[in-house]
Amino acid sequence: MQAENGFYNTFIRWVEEAGIPAGRSPHGLRKACDRRLAEAGTTAHQIAAITGHATLAEVERYARAAEQAQMARAGMERIGVGTVVPISNPASSPGKGAENTGRWRARRDSNS
Repeated sequence: MQAENGFYNTFIRWVEEAGIPAGRSPHGLRKACDRRLAEAGTTAHQIAAITGHATLAEVERYARAAEQAQMARAGMERIGVGTVVPISNPASSPGKGAENTGRWRARRDSNS
């Protein structure tokens, strides 16, 4: 049986051995999986079944964010803007990746 932080420490060693930048965690990997599944159109129940979430509350948050992103892209494409990207708030999660503020802006493509 692993100690309380045994898996976390093993995960960090794997990250270092793989040459992946520091600051990654098993929770972050699970969160990224949740987000990618939501962006692929899976339902909250399907995501929970895959990731092992006990409740749907957190999973539904990822599903809503993915749906909002898809709607924002579709809406901007309708008016000919092209690509939109989330506006990040780096201060929202000190020491971690930037969090999406829920607002969007058009990205200027270099081909334009």
